[in-house]
Amino acid sequence: MNILNKITALRLERQYLINPADECKYIELYRDLQPGQNVYWHGFGDPPSLTYRVNFDDIEFNRNRQKERKLIKGRFAGGNVGWIMPEDLELFAGLYKKPLDKITPRHAEILELIEREGPVTIQQIKETTGYLVKEITPVLHRLQEAFKIYEDQYDGEWDRGWYKFDDMFPDINLEKYTRIDALKIILKRFARRHVLFDAKMAKSFYKLPEKEIKAAVAILLEEKEICEFEGGYILKNDLQEIEKQDAPPEFIYLMHRNDFLVRSNEHLIKDKFKQPEREILQYLMINGELCGAVTGFFKYGPYIMEDVILDLQPESIIALKEKILEAVYAVNGRENPVKRYCGEELT
Repeated sequence: MNILNKITALRLERQYLINPADECKYIELYRDLQPGQNVYWHGFGDPPSLTYRVNFDDIEFNRNRQKERKLIKGRFAGGNVGWIMPEDLELFAGLYKKPLDKITPRHAEILELIEREGPVTIQQIKETTGYLVKEITPVLHRLQEAFKIYEDQYDGEWDRGWYKFDDMFPDINLEKYTRIDALKIILKRFARRHVLFDAKMAKSFYKLPEKEIKAAVAILLEEKEICEFEGGYILKNDLQEIEKQDAPPEFIYLMHRNDFLVRSNEHLIKDKFKQPEREILQYLMINGELCGAVTGFFKYGPYIMEDVILDLQPESIIALKEKILEAVYAVNGRENPVKRYCGEELT
């Protein structure tokens, strides 16, 4: 088994994609893969999920964690909604806080209302200020990114309260970590679960400037926490762990677009499998590698699946056809059958 296959095997082990995690291991895994997101498209409004990695229903598990405020909502990577553990709130503030350098009158009015009357819902803000919902929402999101307010989404209800951040988290020090200090911590977690990574992978997942990621990597190299290896970086202790790896069992998974491994490789795979006038619905992971995609159109209910495209040797495309289609149908059902396989119409 070559070295890259050994790295893949260790990654699958660390991700629990071969031997699923129990609840205790899951919490450790979730911490390292934060910010958590729900299943792309069909999981809207659901708690986050780490698909294929557990031996229990982690959506319900995380629903309970939300109710108990063991998962809290924020806007992190690129302003996207994500869920983190409250003990890491200071860390993620260091990574993502966007100060309000220039506050507009509308920002000031809505912030003052929340500070004076909070918690308030969007409907209450609309009634008090006269602003439209489409005018209020971007202001709330911007104040949220500045860690001025907090959206308390502890259940699936739509009408959620907005609080002054300091009222919800009075003991939090938003200045505890600089961006570089926070990156050093988060990149070691990223390295543990990804095993081999580079700056572009970290940028793809965390949506932070590559220049700053490289600066943090340089410090970790200098401190001998990580080392250069196979064109990327790896935790120093993992050099020995790689050598212990055996070949993992063969498998085919259909990964949604919010999956950790999809998002960290998005810069490599998005254009690779893109088709004109079609969307990438899901990605195919075959034996640990993202080497295909299902394309078509999202809709509520079963997706419209136009094609399965693959980056495999011709013999593998033929040999794996039935197993790949079964994996696609296991997730999407057969109500709207796949129309094509590598461009050829299916009957």
